[in-house]
Amino acid sequence: MPANASQLTVLVVDDDASLRRTLELRLREEGYRVLTAESAEHALARLAVDPPDLVITDVRMGGMDGLALFAEIQRDHPLVPVMILTAHGNVPDAVDATRKGAFAYLTKPIEASELLRQVRAALDGAGDERPAGATGWRSQIVTRSAAMRRVLDEVEMVAATDVTVLVCGQTGTGKELLAQAIHDASPRRERPFVPVNCGAIPENLLESELFGHVRGAFTGAIRDHRGLFQAADGGTLFMDEIGDMPAQLQVKLLRVLQEREVRPVGSLRGVPIDVRVISATHRDLEEAVRQAAFREDLYYRLNVVRFDLPTLAERREDIPLLARHFLSTLAQKYRKPLRGLAPEAIELLSRVAWPGNVRQLFNVVEKCVALASSEWVTAAQVERALNRPVEDLESFDEGRRRFERDYLVRLLKTTEGNVTVAARLAKRNRSDFYTLLARHQLEPGSFKRGGD
Repeated sequence: MPANASQLTVLVVDDDASLRRTLELRLREEGYRVLTAESAEHALARLAVDPPDLVITDVRMGGMDGLALFAEIQRDHPLVPVMILTAHGNVPDAVDATRKGAFAYLTKPIEASELLRQVRAALDGAGDERPAGATGWRSQIVTRSAAMRRVLDEVEMVAATDVTVLVCGQTGTGKELLAQAIHDASPRRERPFVPVNCGAIPENLLESELFGHVRGAFTGAIRDHRGLFQAADGGTLFMDEIGDMPAQLQVKLLRVLQEREVRPVGSLRGVPIDVRVISATHRDLEEAVRQAAFREDLYYRLNVVRFDLPTLAERREDIPLLARHFLSTLAQKYRKPLRGLAPEAIELLSRVAWPGNVRQLFNVVEKCVALASSEWVTAAQVERALNRPVEDLESFDEGRRRFERDYLVRLLKTTEGNVTVAARLAKRNRSDFYTLLARHQLEPGSFKRGGD
């Protein structure tokens, strides 16, 4: 039985009673608490009353299909991972759902071992305050996102070779962290990992920093200087923001990559090097090539294998894991006896757009920790750290929809599903009240005492 399995709830949604029962039995044998629903509408009602840790849903069902259910869950319960079950004819739809954030898809007939493997992966870290990072080379990468796991699976294959890698992604997505993971998974792991930000060093100094210089090469060169390529010999050189490299240096970098030797500034002799180069950029290098702002030959030399990192908004299920991981690390740094983030704080963090990605999330958590005055970080503290009110985090229509649904759920819980009493308390006639329930896919019977 997996650790903590008995604490975790899986909701199985399928209009095939036989398959639904089979999945329920297999998951119960593993120690999971299992809920079932014969339709997407029923599943949404169950989610409102008893949110699970994982949803497994079929694609084709009567009424609302599994893809529409996934979209609803993604909007209203962004922290709940969703797995898609599909027949072979509907695989393209399932693949598209995984691109939009579904954790994984399984084709029928379902292999029991593969089902349980995917369920364990989806629930990795659920119900646990510990980060869900793995051990070894990927220990610093905290994720249960399907998109990030695909990247890491490819990293594991590529790392064993010396192939040149280009990492692309928005600022703050963790490009250097991925480069470090590639190095740590490679045979070069015992040798240096040397990072350099090509956009942070003045152009007149960057050449000397990269390739070194000899004494007397220019004013101030009072001794020989080994450049970063030589410092990384036998290991990995990570060149961040490669798109900011000046055109003149692009030519010299291309020569180094082709000839596998560097020529220090002022020297007439080349120095052989054994370095793996990983570069990264937030820029569109293909567009830069079209505009002649980046050399095409250098681009193809760097872009042998390319990894595109998802934004934090595209791996929203990782927000609670990352926030807890950062909180634990920063609480030690600031010597604060913090127990964790309140559920409302996690919910608020999960709704933010995060234009600055993981780096912005880290900064917000750091500010919360630094200003914390109790054992728990509250939603109000998160709001202050974000420097904007909660109401600004979603549109008016989204806020109204969320309020309506939450209000109806509370009302039905209070009246135990009695529509007549609920409508009277809401001061709405029964017809209007049923319309509201249908709009939010809420079934009164789900709220009755002892109801399904």
